[in-house]
Formats: sequence, structure tokens, C-alpha cells
Amino acid sequence: MLAFENVTKSFGGRPAVDDVSLEVPAGQTMALIGSSGCGKSTLMRMLVGLETPDRGTVSVHGIPVESSTLPEIRSRIGYVIQEGGLFPHLTARENVALAVQPHGWSEARIDERLMILVELTHFPPDGLDRYPGELSGGQRQRVSLMRGLLADPEALLMDEPFGALDPMVRFELQREFRDIVRSTNKTALIVTHDLAEAGYLGDQVALMDEGRVVQCGPFRELMGAPASDFVRRFIEAQRSPEDEVAS
Repeated sequence: MLAFENVTKSFGGRPAVDDVSLEVPAGQTMALIGSSGCGKSTLMRMLVGLETPDRGTVSVHGIPVESSTLPEIRSRIGYVIQEGGLFPHLTARENVALAVQPHGWSEARIDERLMILVELTHFPPDGLDRYPGELSGGQRQRVSLMRGLLADPEALLMDEPFGALDPMVRFELQREFRDIVRSTNKTALIVTHDLAEAGYLGDQVALMDEGRVVQCGPFRELMGAPASDFVRRFIEAQRSPEDEVAS
């Protein structure tokens, strides 16, 4: 379980996260959604110690996120960011292997796990020895996903992982991600600004505004029973031109 209890984080005196309490049950996926600057990425970064809350408690499977627990917590979490965050001077194989560098895995163990992930993510095996600049956007994102999964973590964090991709590639990766998470029973938190993506990937959807969670629950509940005028406006703003023409 990933948990936030009365968490607040401010930058320059302005709250980025404002008294948030939220839980992601083990084995479920939560989509964290909202406009740019609403605090969703800051909230996620607290789970891996990249940001420290001013108040409140952040925990991963019951372990509070503190300086003394960070090595253990980071070993139990895979973290995937937009554009993959790959090092251009390293091959795909070397980028993936970075995930277990602190743990002293042998090359044989890494290669064995890589072959499983290549099949799981539908990545071309001959692409492992290419550099990021020689890969397509979708392939780079698969490399990032493999890196996040290499150590077989209990939880997976995804920060806008598909936003910069071609729509066809994005849908393919969304489907693969959902299948992977369900088949491996991972606990996952995905940050997105796309309502359709949140509904497709999340067992639960948490909508944020100005640092607060304004509604959390199943996607159908969010769509069918908006909790406030802001939630209704957010849903309306995500309607496509085709929806407007049809109505």
C-alpha cells in the first residue's frame, strides 16, 4: 500500500500539496489526475524521497519514507518518467541495468531478467544494444518501463509516461502497461493530465486541484457524480471536438 497522511508541502510559501490523505491499496492502480501545477507530481516524488513533506507522513507498504528507510523503499519501487529519462551515452541494456547497480546483480542474472522483460514489453531484443537516439519514442518508453520493472518491485510509479507519444503508440503502451500491472499484481500510481487515460488505467482516480484531492473513487463515479463545480468543469474541458459535434 502507498499512503499519504495529512501531507503538506510548500515552495516559496505556497502549498504545492495541501493536507492530502490518500491510500493506494496493494495490488491496485490509482491514476492521479489534474491540471499542470496541481501538485500531483510533487505528491509522487515524496514516495521516493525526491521531495520531503513539511508536515504529515508518507509510507510505502507500512514503512515511513525517511532518510534512514530510503534505500529499502527505493529497492521496492520502480519509477518511470515522461520521455524515459534515459542516459544518451548508454545503450538500452546499460540504461535498464542501472536499476540494480546498487544491488550487485551479476550480468547473467540481469540478462535472464531482461529476456523476460523484453517479451513482457514487446521490445525488440536487438534493440538492447542500441543507444536511445537510435530508438523510437515508444521503444525508449519501453526501455524506461523495463528499467522500472527490472528488480521486480512491489510498486510502480509512472509520471506522465505516455504524454509525448504518438496516439497509436500511446494506446499500445497503455494497453501493455495495464496488462503487465494486472498480470504481476503490482501496486501502481500513475500521474496523468488525461482523463481517458486515467479511466483506462486506474482502478481508482484521484483528481487534484491547487494541492488538494477534490474527488477520489472509481472512474464511473467521477464521471457520473462529480463532487463539485470544479470536477464538472474539468470533465467538460476534456471533452473532444467529436463529443461536442455529437451533442
